[in-house]
Amino acid sequence: MRISRRALALAAAAVLALPLSACGSGEDGGGSTDASGKVEGDITFQTWNLRANFKPYFEGLVADFEKKYPDTHVKWIDQPAEGYADKISADAAGGTLPDVVNVSPDLVAPLAKAGLALDLDKAAAKYRPEYLDGAWASHRIPGTSGTYAFPWYLNTGPLFYNKALFRQAGLDPAQPPKTYDDLFADALDMARKSGGKVATLANVPTIEDFGRYGVELMDQQGTGFAFNDAKGVELLTKYKELYDAKALDPQALTATPESSGKKFLTEAVAMNPGSALDLANFQKQAPNLYKNIGITDQITSTGHVNMYVMGVMVNSRTRHTAASVAFAHFVTDARNQMSFAKQVAIFPSTAGSLDDPYFTKEDGTDETRVRIAAAKSLKTAVNYTPVLFSDQMKTALRNEVAKALQGKESPKAALDNAVKACDQLLRQQG
Repeated sequence: MRISRRALALAAAAVLALPLSACGSGEDGGGSTDASGKVEGDITFQTWNLRANFKPYFEGLVADFEKKYPDTHVKWIDQPAEGYADKISADAAGGTLPDVVNVSPDLVAPLAKAGLALDLDKAAAKYRPEYLDGAWASHRIPGTSGTYAFPWYLNTGPLFYNKALFRQAGLDPAQPPKTYDDLFADALDMARKSGGKVATLANVPTIEDFGRYGVELMDQQGTGFAFNDAKGVELLTKYKELYDAKALDPQALTATPESSGKKFLTEAVAMNPGSALDLANFQKQAPNLYKNIGITDQITSTGHVNMYVMGVMVNSRTRHTAASVAFAHFVTDARNQMSFAKQVAIFPSTAGSLDDPYFTKEDGTDETRVRIAAAKSLKTAVNYTPVLFSDQMKTALRNEVAKALQGKESPKAALDNAVKACDQLLRQQG
């Protein structure tokens, strides 16, 4: 996936609409779930917009694997970010899906439903203890019993805030909000004391925000959504209060992560989520903001921050199951994940890696401070976005949230309508 300023996973690709009869890539049309055989054969590995910046790393990775297993040959291909989901869908339907594929949880869900993703709980259970619990669980599909991709790189990040805007509003910049009650109270204070000129937040609540707030997002069977419960209505009601008071930026209804980031960069809003990658950008593009930057933890009612995760899936129809599983594990093992994490601001999903001094030893810089805090929080982080929650569902939720904020519907009616629309889309997925 594209490694962006917003830390890899904010622009999730559209969920795939695959027919359940879709074929895999093996020319004989079949494959094996037995990964215990000899590691041999020619396999294809597909990544998501990584060649431009990381070609030497991946070429070295392939060379190391082929040296370890001389009877293998790995062909590495890289697809652009644009249209990645469509490309996977077309390959799956046409029987040309690569043996090993870089996926996000929402992309692996329809492949698993179509029988094209190898169940690693059966084929690679021996590797399960090597990964963080939350990371391994991120590629499980509600209503099924399997795990359908090795977890790869993770990301999360803090909340940044503008200390100068806090001071101007009479708020203590050394005491940023730690709870949702604090956040909503401070946001209303800032809007009131600035005459509505300074908003605290630039984004409407997303499915991740409902998750962090403690809302039950989906039933355990994966057959329906549940974010229209009392707690979900409570959160949206609070956002409605912020919107009416101009504590939520008026353009939040149509904001993108990029536009929200720009609002924070130009000091038009007081708080915005981000990652260690953002600090260098602040320093370069907004030195005044950088001078006044505050860094605090994600706000959550659950005690678990949100985690973005990428994975590596094995095509269940591969003709070389042992080689494909071995390579997918090799890409995501502790040594190679650690090597990749030192090239870009991402985090390994392997157990114990986050205890490395690189993620624990302070050196006095803000970049290291953010990296250490993020690594600590990732040990118990959760991927709140349900794997079955497609881009169409995100749009449906966003549209209903906008109606509630504008007063066209009550928060309860808006979330009821959003759940109804998402449930209908879920049924269409098959």
